[in-house]
Amino acid sequence: MRAGDVAGGRWSVNSDVVRLEAAPRPAYNEAHLKKGICMAIGSAKRKLAVVFGGSGFIGRYVVKRLANAGYVVRVAVRDPESAMALRPMGAVGQIVPLYAPVGHEALVARATEGADVVVNLTGVLAEAKKGDFYRVHAEGAGRIARLAASSVAQQFVHISAIGANAESASDYAKSKAQGEAAVKAVFPRAVILRPSIVFGAEDAFFNRFAAMAGLSPVIPIVSGQTKFQPVYVGDVADAVMAGLTRHDAAGCLFELGGPEVKTFRELMEYMLKCIGKHRRVVDLPLGLAGLQAAVLERLPGKLLTRDQIKLLQSDNIVELGALDLAALQIVATPMDMVVPQYLARYRPGGRRRPEFHN
Repeated sequence: MRAGDVAGGRWSVNSDVVRLEAAPRPAYNEAHLKKGICMAIGSAKRKLAVVFGGSGFIGRYVVKRLANAGYVVRVAVRDPESAMALRPMGAVGQIVPLYAPVGHEALVARATEGADVVVNLTGVLAEAKKGDFYRVHAEGAGRIARLAASSVAQQFVHISAIGANAESASDYAKSKAQGEAAVKAVFPRAVILRPSIVFGAEDAFFNRFAAMAGLSPVIPIVSGQTKFQPVYVGDVADAVMAGLTRHDAAGCLFELGGPEVKTFRELMEYMLKCIGKHRRVVDLPLGLAGLQAAVLERLPGKLLTRDQIKLLQSDNIVELGALDLAALQIVATPMDMVVPQYLARYRPGGRRRPEFHN
């Protein structure tokens, strides 16, 4: 008679007969069972957030904050490949890119299904074809809000823009106002956020003009006296989170601006100081700017459009008396804390040069 161990039990040999005896089951006490059940229930009840336009500039910051807060995040975009880089911001399987263009009813419905909260960040700065502003900012926003309301979504945050006005001469501003109205009509508790120009390491404002300063001795601008109130992208993302979690924010509209108000010309001078370059800032006459825009808006990149010139005729600052970042208990970040660091790569010698100081 011989005996030995095998995986899951013991074997014994008696003559030419082999018997396999099952190993005894491990003992589980009541505490172990309760812990396993609680973990399973917690996983099943994990909250789901859907972020439309989540692969964009603001979206990256919003997705990261939602993941840190424990949400499973669906990133609903036209190009899921562009959202793949967001996945390391969360645990395995926590951030899920999903194909869901805002113009497709069934795909938007699939994206919002089962969502606890929904954020709409979709937007375009220039139309690829006539009517894109309305299709994305108004029709698309209304569709997302309507389908979010018909699911189990408890809250909806919609990003609009300062200057949204149904009577504006700018199609961009007009469509933004139409989008706000469409959202509120179907999701009255929705929080609407109107940021001024947004800055941050990946922005298309300071980076674009700093790159231009490296190629040209002249920085052409339009409406140099128009005022802006630049707001840090991280503060905008914090406002989104506050809109999703603060009960007193439900149904409210907030205008988001930073602590400084500067003209377009002053912002260009500030950018040049950050990168240590001397360039002439030229304010183009409106007639000449319009002629240039008529050409540039037909070229790839659309550096300037006639609609943007219309938009630049009005200041882009927080309206007096409007609910703002402070109403959400968010302290606005000054430009000096962020902008010089990410513009350092445009300085002669790059980051080897001393940091910018006032």
